[in-house]
Amino acid sequence: MKSSRQKSPPVAPPGPVTAAPRRRVLIVDDHPFMRAGVAQLIDRQPDLMVGGEAGNPAEAGPLLARGGVDLLLTDMTMPGRSGLDFLKDLQAIHPNLPILVLSMHDEMVYAERALRAGARGYIMKEAGGENLLAAIRQVLGGQVYVSARMATVFLGSFSGSKTRDANSPFGKLTDREFEVFQLIGQGRSTREIAQQLGLSTKTVDVHRANLKAKLDLKDTTALVRHAVRWVETQGAGP
Repeated sequence: MKSSRQKSPPVAPPGPVTAAPRRRVLIVDDHPFMRAGVAQLIDRQPDLMVGGEAGNPAEAGPLLARGGVDLLLTDMTMPGRSGLDFLKDLQAIHPNLPILVLSMHDEMVYAERALRAGARGYIMKEAGGENLLAAIRQVLGGQVYVSARMATVFLGSFSGSKTRDANSPFGKLTDREFEVFQLIGQGRSTREIAQQLGLSTKTVDVHRANLKAKLDLKDTTALVRHAVRWVETQGAGP
């Protein structure tokens, strides 16, 4: 008597496993050694690769115009355009491009401004390679990255805490006033500041007056001294 069971169809052998494409990171930093170190770290990862390098915002423009960049990793202080203006330009021109700021500057002063300007994350260079890779992957995953310390500060500000203002005397400055303050600390004259920021000298003078009032400084000499001392503590050269 023949069996009524039907034979199972042959099972096809599994096809080749296709690896997910590596995500491309464009590095913008004016220090070649820093770029080289970060590029080496990224290129060693199975899911990441360097999609280009630039020494300043002007060099980054053509690379971004070509497309194919999944994330922009940028410093805040570079020759030419101010870091905050660069972020705002990117937000306007490439609104869907994830931006992670990698900076030597104190996150308590810069992180919130960078996020408001369009960045999706802020990490200090002293955080180390593993934390940088975690930040890159978190931003690529559609999340915002800040350190645990900054997350605590942000949560405190939402709950009504004055922690952020207590730790930073610059919280009440506008982004433009903050940029003028940095340039004063770098030894720039009113005319040089006006040229770099695309302002009139009269507008720069107004910002200087506002800085003196908001920082409770009695005269221009006190403002310059305070700005220079602050820039030196930040390690922010011209």
